[in-house]
Amino acid sequence: MHTFRTVRSFPPTMRLLLVNQLGIDVGFYLLIPYLSTHLSHDLHLSAAATGAILGARQLSQHGLFVVGGTAADRLGAHRVIPFGCAVRTAGFALFAFGDGVPAALAASVLSGLAGALFYPAVRAYVAEAAADRKAEAFALFNVFATTGGLLGLLLGSMLCLIDFRVTALTAAAVFAVLTVAQFFALPEQHVRPASETVLRDWREALGNHAFLAFALTMSGMSALESQVYLLFTESAHRASGWQSAAALLPLVGAVANLLLQLRVTTLTRLRGGAEAWIAPGVLLIGLGFLPPALTDGLGAAAGALGTAVRLAPLVVGVLLLQLGVMVAQPPAMELVARYATERMTGTYFGLFHVLSGTFGAACTGGVGWVMDRAADNGRTWLPWVCCAVLGTLSACALAFLHRRRALPTDPAVTHA
Repeated sequence: MHTFRTVRSFPPTMRLLLVNQLGIDVGFYLLIPYLSTHLSHDLHLSAAATGAILGARQLSQHGLFVVGGTAADRLGAHRVIPFGCAVRTAGFALFAFGDGVPAALAASVLSGLAGALFYPAVRAYVAEAAADRKAEAFALFNVFATTGGLLGLLLGSMLCLIDFRVTALTAAAVFAVLTVAQFFALPEQHVRPASETVLRDWREALGNHAFLAFALTMSGMSALESQVYLLFTESAHRASGWQSAAALLPLVGAVANLLLQLRVTTLTRLRGGAEAWIAPGVLLIGLGFLPPALTDGLGAAAGALGTAVRLAPLVVGVLLLQLGVMVAQPPAMELVARYATERMTGTYFGLFHVLSGTFGAACTGGVGWVMDRAADNGRTWLPWVCCAVLGTLSACALAFLHRRRALPTDPAVTHA
């Protein structure tokens, strides 16, 4: 009830953006988690081809975030968001009708390009619509995104029992509906005239050294958050011997987010500014990797009780990780908006995701390499410890930036 009251307290534009994010995540998780199985089993592609197609989506999305953000600044987020959803509609529909590597690769690139267009545009629009309640707005943003992800996973798992093409067409239909609804319902955003070229704007953002340092230190959170789908799931499978046990951990994290995100954000806002909580949140994420390090490598447990005991440290770890994300992520999004000038909010959000996402992906690749080496020599605790160290180092770097006053404070608080 508290969540619904908070949603109603925001203006209609903000509520529309939240529902929009719910739909985006329904459509995304309805299809993408099942794409690799379709490519490898239905289309009989090699592991290398499957990896290349999946990587093309990530590269086109993360590499072009700044393009989508700049487009939102110069054309208006109300135009870029529905256009991005239209592009994803085409990409997901191509997955349904296209067979072979060329069609799958084109569909993957289109899907990634779509995300590069609407993700920074949506965040820039949220930052404007939320005014002085940005952290609270981004907390609700996470709640609606998580809810959409759960609904999408549930619907996708049922539709894949019928046929992947049905799944792809349903996902495309979700984005088609979003495209039409946003085109007619999303209020026009005021666009400030650009007095400089795009390249000059990008140079200005890249010249903001405090912002670049912040974005790079936040890449640790990006890398560690993704381990719920890699390190944690692999360990859950080993501990239980049950392939479907891997789905338990993302579910635990999602439920925790739905129940606690808004309460955590409200509490942190009452006990200090956004900049004061980011480092403790990232440290908490790192600490989430310590409980599983104590029991990983013991092999599959015998019986239901043994399996529950073996999975318990993983569940505790996911809860700590998710709590850290709940503490750190909404304030981080608020700080990105504070770094930005009024006419370059989308550009800053796009650049933030390019930097943190790219370095985060490199860190994730490093974790995978350590997992392979650890499996060869029996030191299965090693990747957990490496992730805990990464979280600690990122938290220390953020604390250093805070002490050096490189993290922007709330102008209203500073003025008072």
